[in-house]
Formats: sequence, structure tokens, C-alpha cells
Amino acid sequence: MNHDIQNRDVRIRDFIAKRLASNDFPGLQYIVVSPESILFNYSGGLADIKGNRPVEPETTMMIYSMTKTFTAAAVIQLADNKKLSLDDPVSNYIPDIPYSEKITIRQLLSQTSGIPDPIPLRWVHLAGEDPSFDEDLALNNILAENPKLDFYPGKKYAYSNISYWLLGKIIEKAGGTGFKAYMRDNIFRRLGLSPQEIDCRIPSGSNHAKGYLKKYSFLNLFKSLVMDAKYFGDYEGGWLRIRDHYLNGPSFGGMVSSARSIGVFLQDQLQEESVLFSKEGRRLFYEQQRNNDGDLIGMSPGWHIKSTGKTTYYYKEGGGGGFHCEMRIYPSRKIASVVIANNTSFDAPGFLDDTDREFFELRDEPQ
Repeated sequence: MNHDIQNRDVRIRDFIAKRLASNDFPGLQYIVVSPESILFNYSGGLADIKGNRPVEPETTMMIYSMTKTFTAAAVIQLADNKKLSLDDPVSNYIPDIPYSEKITIRQLLSQTSGIPDPIPLRWVHLAGEDPSFDEDLALNNILAENPKLDFYPGKKYAYSNISYWLLGKIIEKAGGTGFKAYMRDNIFRRLGLSPQEIDCRIPSGSNHAKGYLKKYSFLNLFKSLVMDAKYFGDYEGGWLRIRDHYLNGPSFGGMVSSARSIGVFLQDQLQEESVLFSKEGRRLFYEQQRNNDGDLIGMSPGWHIKSTGKTTYYYKEGGGGGFHCEMRIYPSRKIASVVIANNTSFDAPGFLDDTDREFFELRDEPQ
């Protein structure tokens, strides 16, 4: 390891240590990869404050809306295998939805469907309730409560969790199996990852981190207005523990993973050939989308698109009860990163803004 890399790693670890000391999060995982190797890998702090259990590289956390990118990858894979077309009407697969027959799968992926996005904070259930939970009933209730489009399909971008919940049902129809099974067999397993490393279920044993909400925070003060008291555990030091739970729609936010496992996915996406889909499939996965007027929007099918300086990157953020995270791919730099912390209010985008640029100098853009 040369002197510049050693100095970079020391700076980042010192930065994280200061954030831990200032109580920004109980625990954190951060990984940066290139096509060839892991450039940086950190796991530290506490996965369980009361039990004094540290965050390890294999510790899993909830990744919430980062799930959407994996859901999109599954849809692209099915299109790659001619099981569906991105321009198919959604009604071909889910005929009884209350929305326009003109909505396409592409519009669900690119968040231009016009389907509303009511606040989803109560779309959760405790892990112990999962065996008796009826996902189809929950989705049907949400559709019945929100039957009208906010705008004509394709007119503009507007985020919708319902859109990605419906994509999960399309995956089931086109893939011929349940959403969770499809993801295990066709996404995670192809990446060489086991259900203990990444899944739509909390792994058995003590491998999973507890999620927390900062005791002295705006979110804690008003928590009872948005979530039922059954989701709140005890205070552990300056943190309120959030009890293990699942989102009602696994395809819009139900995945559980370590940063290391997300890094495997990101590294695959940096390779010349992905194990998940063909070169044409990957082109579709990163193709910037347009509205009905032909104007570009800040999304590909499953990724948001942004620039920092002259560097364009693809990203997906996730956050909810007890965790916050973000992953990024910088195609021109040939690097990717992900950070996950077990604190609802952790500023994941700000963290990556501060740290990822440390790797830009060593992975310069082509001139």
C-alpha cells in the first residue's frame, strides 16, 4: 500500500471516528469498490448498544428504498430474457389495478406513472407478525384508498412507493414465482450471496443490527404521530431502539443486507459483463429516461442520476425506522460506494459527498 493510500484511509477512518464520537450513529458500514478490488472497507460502532455487540462486516441492516434498484434489476433481467417488455401496459400483468391502462412498466420504473405516493410510514408490520401477514390484502387496501392518478402517465417525474410495490407483483407474474424467491434465485444467488448475507428476511441468529432513533431529536419527539407504539423498544443510552419489522411491500423497501453484500452487486455492475443480465440489459438499466415531451428526467430504470462537479453518478438512497443508507456508482471513475448506518436520521448522502471524493484522484476520469 503506497503512502497516498495510507493517508487517505487514515483520513477517512479519523472522519468516521469523529462522527461516532459525536453520536451521529451507533454503528456504520462503508465500502468503496473498483472493478478489480475493494478500495476501502469499514465496519465499526455498535450493532446492539445494550448488548455491546459491534458492527462486523457481515452484520446486516435494513436498506429500505435501496431495494428499489434491485427490484428494477429483476425487471430488466426479465426483459432481457423476453419474459416482458418495458413498454408493456401494467394491466397486462395486474388487470385489476384502479389506474389507467396506459401506464407502462417503464413508467413504473422511471417514476413517471402518475401513481400517488401517500406517506408510507405506517406500511409496516413487526417481524413477529410476518407469518400471518397478507401482503396482497395490504396492497389492495392501499390501492382502494388511493385510486386516482396525480397526473397523466409519462407527464413528469414523481416518486411513488406504490409503483415499485406493483413492480414486485409484475416480477411474480412474469417470473412465475414469489418476489422473495425470485430475488434469491435470480439476483442474490447469481451474485454468489447467501440468504444470511442478503435477503428479504432478517437472518437468524445475532447477525442483524438493531435500528435506532436518536433520543434527543425532532423525529423522536413526534414519533407517535407516524408510528404505533408497538414499534418502539427501550432507550439504550441516548438512543431509542426500533423493534425488528418489515415493510408491507418487500419490492419497494424490504431488503436486508450488509454493505459488503451491496458491494458485491456494485462491483458486478462495474465489470465489463454483469452476471445479472446481458450488455443490452445493462444498457437499459442505466439509460436515462424521458417524459412524454421527450425531456430527460433524472432517472434510469431504478437509479436516480446526479452530478458532482463534472462527475455524473447513479445512486439510490434508503431510509426508515432505525436505518439510513445510500449507494452510488460513478461510471467514469470506475468506482462505486455504499454506506449504511443504524440511525434513522443519519445523513447518508452528505457522508458520501464527504468521503467518496477521496477516491476520485486515484480513479481519474478519462481526458
